Amino acid sequence: MSDIKILLVQISVILIASYSVGWLLGRFRQPQVVGEMVAGIMLGPSLLGWVAPDLSAALFPPASLVLLYSLSQIGLLLFMFMVGLELDTKILRRLGHTAVVISHTSIIVPFLLGALLAFYLYPRMAAPGMPFTGFVLFLGAAMSVTAFPVLARILTERNLVGTRLGTLTIACAAVDDVTAWCILAAIIAGVRSQLNQLTLWQLMAGLAAYLGIMLFVLRPIVRSLVARHGNARITDRAIAALLLCMLASSLVTEWLGVHALFGAFFAGVMMPKEKRFAQSVRERLRSLVVVLLIPLFFAFTGLRTSIGLISGSAMILYCGLVFVVAVAGKFGGSTIAARIMGMPWREAAAIGILMNTRGLIELVILNIGLDIGVLPRPLFSMMVLMAVGTTLMTTPLLSWVYANPKDEGLPQKWEGLTD
Repeated sequence: MSDIKILLVQISVILIASYSVGWLLGRFRQPQVVGEMVAGIMLGPSLLGWVAPDLSAALFPPASLVLLYSLSQIGLLLFMFMVGLELDTKILRRLGHTAVVISHTSIIVPFLLGALLAFYLYPRMAAPGMPFTGFVLFLGAAMSVTAFPVLARILTERNLVGTRLGTLTIACAAVDDVTAWCILAAIIAGVRSQLNQLTLWQLMAGLAAYLGIMLFVLRPIVRSLVARHGNARITDRAIAALLLCMLASSLVTEWLGVHALFGAFFAGVMMPKEKRFAQSVRERLRSLVVVLLIPLFFAFTGLRTSIGLISGSAMILYCGLVFVVAVAGKFGGSTIAARIMGMPWREAAAIGILMNTRGLIELVILNIGLDIGVLPRPLFSMMVLMAVGTTLMTTPLLSWVYANPKDEGLPQKWEGLTD
């Protein structure tokens, strides 16, 4: 078949699998995105390639994956732009002391535990020639991520948005997103610097110039345009202009050796947060990105994931350590920090469960790690399983721990969250 025919068949199969598995898991109150993650792994060598290798080879021949990869990357750029658009920095500035402590603890504890695990795994699993520092820092940062979009969807489905628990968790996840992406940007720039023609001072100067233009040139221009149009419906030309800004930002960060996804995310962060504007942009982009392009990314990730690589007692041990460290860092760190700040055990445990959600953001980071050579394929597969597992366990554990939420009023310590 021609390339376009193969691509059309691949997209059709991916969408059918994604929404079928999503519907099935939805019967168990799992978000649609969890079904898409599971379907992606099922379409790869972990299931389809194992059960029907001939069919898998015919459906996903290696030469055809370039087009699928390209489409999935466009979807990721748009998705990260939307994540940045949804991130309201005003919330971060209004955080109370409790939220700051919990959010910082939920980053520091898993980062340190992940770094300690990297010390153990480096001589056993690191790719040849991989710098020790880059491996340790990347694994620590990858353990620190919380899936902000998936978390928001779970809170909405559980009717927890606007409650004490929902407000605090969203705030902590927002801090996690910003901090984790900043840390990862620095780590990836360092890892890729050996392959980059830019020297360190050129990279720093380029990043400073990029941030200056985004903050003091692009942001005021976009804000003035939004203010001028008021509540008028956003036009196709305006959408085209925003996408050009995103693409230019992505191109600059990719050229600087950071990653194109960071540019897309930061472009979204720079956009005005007026409710009507942000909502209009999301509505125009959401269907294309969430319904069509993101399932392609999950499928491509699944094609790179092979559970068969996790064989033998040593590999199973490493996979178990990855999962235990991930849960202990996120769930344990968040829960203990919330409890120390005076929250009841039930609410503290609910925050820990929610902050342990990794979802799509984790898979994005893991694919970056595989692309730049930080993660070998077996460790990548282990981390993907961890990301899917921690996301799958969120809803049932939350239902068990926080079955009948009550908001009896905010204690004194929580007043910072409602200022």
